[in-house]
Amino acid sequence: MNILAINSSYRGDKGHTGFLIDKLFQGAKAAGAECQVVTLASLKINRCLACGKCRTAEHHLKCVHDTRDDIAAVFRQMSRADIIVYATPVYVFGLSGLLKTFLERFYGQGDSKDLRISRSGLMFYHVDHSICSKPFVTLVCCDNLENETPKNVLSYFQTFSKFMDAPQVGVLVRNGGRLSGHGLDPEREKRVPRILDVYAAYEQAGRELATIGHIRRSTERRANQEIVPVPLFGILKRLRPFKKTIIERTGDDMSPRQFGHKKLPCLSILTFV
Repeated sequence: MNILAINSSYRGDKGHTGFLIDKLFQGAKAAGAECQVVTLASLKINRCLACGKCRTAEHHLKCVHDTRDDIAAVFRQMSRADIIVYATPVYVFGLSGLLKTFLERFYGQGDSKDLRISRSGLMFYHVDHSICSKPFVTLVCCDNLENETPKNVLSYFQTFSKFMDAPQVGVLVRNGGRLSGHGLDPEREKRVPRILDVYAAYEQAGRELATIGHIRRSTERRANQEIVPVPLFGILKRLRPFKKTIIERTGDDMSPRQFGHKKLPCLSILTFV
């Protein structure tokens, strides 16, 4: 099994996105998978110009940027992979700009004059299935605890799956990045066992990708669980009075001493990973 992760965090390998990919790959490698990471922040990926030259006879399915940046090498890696992990932090309620720019370059790999119907019954045009249609995992992370935060990203990849004939074989959503210390605070992890259980679930997800080709729903639930040590927090956080009370009592204090003790961390997190 060959698994390729596309890390689209602007922080590259040093961000929370990279940390979660590492956890996923620890399990996958232990189960015998070959794992590679493409870090978009370290590459030159030019934006699509919508020039249409990839639709001409002279440059058919060849982007004018193919010899000017690193996209062709990444596409070759994708064609060799069995599973792709599209990993992104949430920026302004959507994909990172790096990932969106990268995905828009798929345009040069298809022929819009060759109309077809996808397996899901949608009208679309020819795409390069060796790149665009690989089974994939959506991995999205953010600091905010609101369920609304990652919705646009999740919806995007649901639509992507239908048009590209690409099976989505796992969905990993990790909120509360700042509360967990972004994987850089061992003391906090000791105080809140749920954090370590999340990481163990990521490793299990990697093992499942390597052995059965998808992540089980039970493993997804563990990986996506709330880490705030409050009973029924998933329900309580939907209530405005509860949010208001937490904000008034804690402000922006998210230190390890407050986390998991008398005070609760602030829910008003407006900056993302």
